[in-house]
Amino acid sequence: QVQLVESGGGLVQPGGSLRLSCAASGSIFSIDAMGWYRQAPGKQRELVVGITSGGSTNYADSVKGRFTISRDNAKNSVYLQGNNLKPEDTAVYYCNANIQTYSRVWSNYWGQGTRVTVSA
Repeated sequence: QVQLVESGGGLVQPGGSLRLSCAASGSIFSIDAMGWYRQAPGKQRELVVGITSGGSTNYADSVKGRFTISRDNAKNSVYLQGNNLKPEDTAVYYCNANIQTYSRVWSNYWGQGTRVTVSA
């Protein structure tokens, strides 16, 4: 079994910062791409940013220059640093990863989500 567990959500004032963490655990042999998605109320889930195992990144235009993704392969973890947060960043943020288990099966996994609210 594989689990992704996010942490770090909460209430932030406009212009503030937040750091989200996601740790993968379980029967993990290898992790390929990881990423963060978000879903705002009444909207579809969207990609915020993805990162390959080699460190290449792909940011949504709406967060370029404000958000930074990083990963620690030794800890099977991925992080999202958000700066200059805006009310439109309010959403539930989900961690996502393509993981190969010890049975050599690749699957896509989601975390349970962590809520970020940007409000004065």
